[in-house]
Amino acid sequence: MSTKKMLMIAISIAIIFTQEQLLMFLPNIQFTVLLIIVFTSVYSFKETIILITGYVFLDSMYMGGLNPFYITPMLLAWYVIPIAYHTVLRKTKNEISLSIFAFVFGIIYGLTFIPFQMIQFGITTLWPYLLNDIPFELIMAFTGTLTVLWMYKPLYGLMNNIVNQNQAIVQKSYK
Repeated sequence: MSTKKMLMIAISIAIIFTQEQLLMFLPNIQFTVLLIIVFTSVYSFKETIILITGYVFLDSMYMGGLNPFYITPMLLAWYVIPIAYHTVLRKTKNEISLSIFAFVFGIIYGLTFIPFQMIQFGITTLWPYLLNDIPFELIMAFTGTLTVLWMYKPLYGLMNNIVNQNQAIVQKSYK
């Protein structure tokens, strides 16, 4: 992997993390799904897995500890995006297909946490957790759908030009 790609992945992690922290006062309203779909479209599968892993560990450390009942479902859920993109979605750039996927992902993301909550707090937490989480899953699903539908094409075009073109972004100004 080139130095440029490593730097771009690090910057991408910083962008995802920063926007999530800036929008934290709004429950489940964020651009994370959109950004990970865009980055999955631009980076290779391996690079996207590295990006997601870095983001999840950074987020987990910042939010208060490396709890395996939080990290594991988060990693599993976010890994669904690159796996689906490179298999089921066949690397599509169609924003309508990707927005439908973003809706489904919003539901999948919330459901991924249920088994881990049941392990941690007991089987009796299934129904209360599920009933309390449904509104937040729907918010994430609709937010992901709308942001992908409206902003995927311009962000993909911008990121593709920056990451995959061999043009220098910054040029030397000295000899």
